[in-house]
Amino acid sequence: MSYWFQSSEPAHIMVIDDSVEELQVLLAALRGAGHRISLDFDALGGYRRAAVLQPDLILLDAHLGATSGFEACRLLKADHTTAHIPVIFLTAGATLEERLTGLREGGVDYILKPFEPEEVLVRISVHLALARRGAQPPDGVAEAPRRPLESEDEARHDLDRVIARAAQRLIESDLANIPPLPALAARVGTHEKRLTRAFRAHTGRTVLEFAREERLSRAQHLLAQTPLSIDDVAHAIGFSGAANFTTAFKERFGSTPAAYRRLSRDCTCGA
Repeated sequence: MSYWFQSSEPAHIMVIDDSVEELQVLLAALRGAGHRISLDFDALGGYRRAAVLQPDLILLDAHLGATSGFEACRLLKADHTTAHIPVIFLTAGATLEERLTGLREGGVDYILKPFEPEEVLVRISVHLALARRGAQPPDGVAEAPRRPLESEDEARHDLDRVIARAAQRLIESDLANIPPLPALAARVGTHEKRLTRAFRAHTGRTVLEFAREERLSRAQHLLAQTPLSIDDVAHAIGFSGAANFTTAFKERFGSTPAAYRRLSRDCTCGA
C-alpha cells in the first residue's frame, strides 16, 4: 500500500504504543511520508527515550498498561528538555472526559483508532508546522540538546526530578482537590515511596508541606486580589471551612486572613 500524502518536511516521529497490529498501518503511513521513526511499547521507556532522542513530535497511546499515556505526558511536560515536543494522543473511542484529560496534560490533539492514514499525516503536518513556526521551546531550550549517556544513578536522579516536578504541577493545578499520596503517585507514573523520596530530594519538603504552602500562598493572592469571602477562599484552596483556614493562615503568616486583607487594601490605597 502506498500513501500519496507527503508532509512539507520529513520529521523524526516517536511512536509510543503497545498495539502491535494497529501499529503496522501507522508505521507504513509514516514511512511512506518520509518520516524517521522511533518506537517504544512502554510509557516510561518512551519518555526516557524521548528525552535522549529529542523527536520532533510524539504519537502517544492513551492506554499503556501499568503507566498510562496521560502519566507519560505529565512527565514529558514536566521535563524542560521534552516540554516543547508536541504530543498527539492515540486512542480508541475516547470519551469527552478522556479527551479533556489529555488536553489538560499538554496533548495538542487526538487521533482515533482505527487510523485513517491520510488523517494521521495531515494532523502531524499541521502540528509540526505550528511547532516550527511558533515556538521556541520553554525555559530557553531553543534547540534541546540530546542528553549524553548517563549512568544508572544519574538517570534515576533525572527521572526523580521530573516525577517531583510533575507532582508539583498536579498539586498547583487544583489546590482544592489534591489527591491522596498514593493516587498522586499513580498519576505521575510511580509509587508512593518513590514520590516521597523524589519530592523531598528535589524540593526539600514533603508533599504535604509543599501542598500546604501552595494553598496558603494562593490564599494570600485571593485575599489581596479578589472580593471572595474568607469562607470562599478557604474552600477554593481545599480547606473544609473558614475556622481551619484561619488557624492555618495565622500560624503561617502571623495574622488572620481578615487582618491580612485589610492590610493589603490599606497598602494598595496608600500606594
